Amino acid sequence: MPKKEAERLFVAGGEDKALRLKYDFIETKEEFVSTANAEGYDFTIEELDAALKDSGDSFESFGNPRKRDIWWF
Repeated sequence: MPKKEAERLFVAGGEDKALRLKYDFIETKEEFVSTANAEGYDFTIEELDAALKDSGDSFESFGNPRKRDIWWF
């Protein structure tokens, strides 16, 4: 299930600060998904959106340094 792949990335980012920081600085969903797919994850923007919706999270970033509130700790 590809939505599970997005969730797998959310968990990995929660466990790995370097991974989390890398993805927090990506500007667009297109680049986020492209980077994730190049690193062995397999999901689309639509599947990312579905995973975010199901978890109640948002792709928006905030703060300085930039952060996203999508990571599962």
